[in-house]
Amino acid sequence: MDPARPDVKELSLEELTGRLARLGQPAFRAAQVYNWLFHKDAASFEEMTNLPKELRRALDRELTVGRLEPAAVQVSEDSTRKLLFGLSDGERIESVLIPERDHWTLCLSSQVGCAMGCAFCNTGAGGLRRNLSPAEIIGQVQAARRLVPDDRPVSNLVFMGMGEPLANLANLVAALQVITDPRGLGLAWRKVTVSTVGLPGPMVELLSRVKVRLAVSLNAPNDALRDRLMPVNRRHPLAEVLAACRKLPLRPGERVTFEYVLLAGVNDSPDQALELVRLLSHVPAKVNLIAFNEHPAAAFKRPGQEAVAAFQEKLLSKNLAVFVRRSMGRDILAACGQLRARVEKDGKV
Repeated sequence: MDPARPDVKELSLEELTGRLARLGQPAFRAAQVYNWLFHKDAASFEEMTNLPKELRRALDRELTVGRLEPAAVQVSEDSTRKLLFGLSDGERIESVLIPERDHWTLCLSSQVGCAMGCAFCNTGAGGLRRNLSPAEIIGQVQAARRLVPDDRPVSNLVFMGMGEPLANLANLVAALQVITDPRGLGLAWRKVTVSTVGLPGPMVELLSRVKVRLAVSLNAPNDALRDRLMPVNRRHPLAEVLAACRKLPLRPGERVTFEYVLLAGVNDSPDQALELVRLLSHVPAKVNLIAFNEHPAAAFKRPGQEAVAAFQEKLLSKNLAVFVRRSMGRDILAACGQLRARVEKDGKV
């Protein structure tokens, strides 16, 4: 992106109002531009026909209108779609569109690569390349919306794709403000979930700045195992993560969601389930169990259905709210990072 001509989607409505004021324009012009960008999905200022022609030219001299389009789309037998995007600097990211009964859920990325190095994750194998800009985060949502019919919209977002969202906090918050603003993309905040490996300070700061749901990727019931699976635990052990969870500005009746990827023979025993119950006993918690989505580079195996059911039953028997997430897109390797890795290895889309 040309730093002299930033993407207009990087600007909050207030910032855009100020920029337009310097051009001698009234405040309502900013709302008109926002409407074209986020409600009408305009690809250029020239399309904004209710703006004066001279203003359109002036905006085009100062700003750009970014637009992400998938370079490749893989479609699973269950209709899951994996989207590969090429960015302006040649980097690539992925999003995944997951079909639901009457809507779509989009799993989107917040960084190019990831620095967290979780042992079971393919994205982190190549390390962190860079953060995504707010416009690149927003652009994934807009691109996904273009691919689905209006009567079955993209209404749920999960930041569980490439990267650690809270390691890109400023850009994430800027994007979320547009995503959840009725004047922007207008998604309900209750349908937006940010998943984190557990960065205590940013967890609390995120929810103090924007209304969304938070999910903590736990994946182990004790520090010894979590140290092996998630190196971030050596900097922020479980006690610190759970202390931050107790400080979150939750609404009445709201619980913290904990994600737990089940790895066969590693973290899926009944004893480990009971250990997890004890760990979460002082936090208003619900647990999402996710059977590991295998990929060619994986050193782990997916547990069988019986093991998943037994783990779930142990949690339920202790009155812990628990859900088993469906695995979608297994035939197209829908776990994030795999399509990008294949394209970078083979040199072609």
